[in-house]
Amino acid sequence: MKKTFAQFFQIAMFVCLCIPALSVLAAGPGDKPIKNIVFVHGAFADGSGFKKLYKILTEKGYHVTVVQNPLTSLKDDVDATTRTLDKQDGPTVLVGHSWAGTVITEAGVHPKVASLVYIAAFQPDAGENTAQQSEGAPKMEGSGILPPDENGILYFDRKQFHKGFAADLSKEEADFMAASQTPIYAACFATPVTHAAWKTKPSYAVLSTEDHALSPWVQRKMYERAGDKVTAIKASHAVFISQPEAVAKVIIAASLQQ
Repeated sequence: MKKTFAQFFQIAMFVCLCIPALSVLAAGPGDKPIKNIVFVHGAFADGSGFKKLYKILTEKGYHVTVVQNPLTSLKDDVDATTRTLDKQDGPTVLVGHSWAGTVITEAGVHPKVASLVYIAAFQPDAGENTAQQSEGAPKMEGSGILPPDENGILYFDRKQFHKGFAADLSKEEADFMAASQTPIYAACFATPVTHAAWKTKPSYAVLSTEDHALSPWVQRKMYERAGDKVTAIKASHAVFISQPEAVAKVIIAASLQQ
């Protein structure tokens, strides 16, 4: 039976509508890379440490934002991160170094966060605090974190900064980082998180194998428990500065959710 022009038109319209829908269904997570990256710094090193990563990623077309968190409390740092996430225009990879691993664990429940990257970072579970993560760890030499001062604030010993925090950077660079370090209130490490974003979102981790500030043993224990996709890099705690290309590859993988 011959089809009328109207029937051919209806069939053509049906095909045109179905093909895009089928394409969406067939697309995998890597077909549309996430373009927003938000960095959160840890204690003793501020957001300027992400400059090399910023350059690498922006040159590849990513939109990068760096949070300057106050390090006064977990809530304050989570609030600072949340305000930045609110301003993103779509799905975002949330990246944290060191103490900021705890921050992104809490803040990562934000609806715009699509994946998480832990760079030599803490990764507590809900109900746990940061200090608990190091329980049972083998004794580690070389760390220069000083006891809290009279105001309850922690500093990293400037004499130990190069060896303990940034051994694979030049002494000149490490000395400047020590002089410009961002201290943190000790109470931050005793505050438990109430959410663990890594339980519901893809998480990736950089394990710095020569770390003297956050034990590689502790890092591995946390990352394995969380089921992270782990990349081990021979580097100090300042791996995000000394090995930016290697770290960038992990962030790009998180943006593609590979």
